[in-house]
Amino acid sequence: MIKIATIAGSDASGGAGLEADLKTFEEYGLYGMAAVTVIATMDPDNNWAHKVFPTDEAALRAQLETVFKGVGVSAAKSGMLGTFYAVELAREYLTAHKVANYVLDPVMVCKGAGEALNPELNSAVAEKLLPLAEVVTPNLFEAEQLSGLGGIDSPEKMKEAARIIGGKGARYVFIKGGAKLPNQSRALDLLYDGKDFTTLEDDLVKTSWNHGAGCTSSAAIAAGLARGLSVPAAVSLAKKFITQSLKAGFPLNRWVGPGNPSAWRSGNLFS
Repeated sequence: MIKIATIAGSDASGGAGLEADLKTFEEYGLYGMAAVTVIATMDPDNNWAHKVFPTDEAALRAQLETVFKGVGVSAAKSGMLGTFYAVELAREYLTAHKVANYVLDPVMVCKGAGEALNPELNSAVAEKLLPLAEVVTPNLFEAEQLSGLGGIDSPEKMKEAARIIGGKGARYVFIKGGAKLPNQSRALDLLYDGKDFTTLEDDLVKTSWNHGAGCTSSAAIAAGLARGLSVPAAVSLAKKFITQSLKAGFPLNRWVGPGNPSAWRSGNLFS
């Protein structure tokens, strides 16, 4: 059995975070483990307002010790880290256990108007984890934060951002344009290997039920790497996987709904 881990936050609603990661790992036929960095809750009596409760440092270290030293992994990804010590611990264990197939999903919270809620923490993620990443998977907002560019709204600007991010250490940069990229009739993403660009396109799924899509995409890439795929092949398969998931999205309640990571089964994705 191939083993894989996520270092990420727990979404109490089950749609994103490590819950989305573990569901994706299962669909890829892998044995998934999780180190919980934060617990995210949503208040149904206050318009689904979010709260985040960080895991304390000792508890996080104990989880990482269990996963990486006690069991071992073929690949890993990180999502929401939430604290400076979580960033440092992720770096420590990924380095000590020589995890080559590491996917960095640089989850960043926006406080509005294109501003990051915690730019200092995001800078720490870029400094300490980008150089370890086989693949980094920012969305457009995260690509702006990592590259320092504003207004990434075209494939050309995505390429410019990818060059800058790649120059900071990640071996592959996968920028997710998806439905957020304006003036596109297809869902367009970009893969950069430090030299060449590959554009990936699929059906543009216009849906409100996309909670956890970014987590699922990065988890699928990590799962593909764990299965022995090259980065381009893992990214291409993940693109198909998330498209099928979004097409089968559904509402959880009046506020939010996730994709369905089991939707690929009707389309023979792995055949």
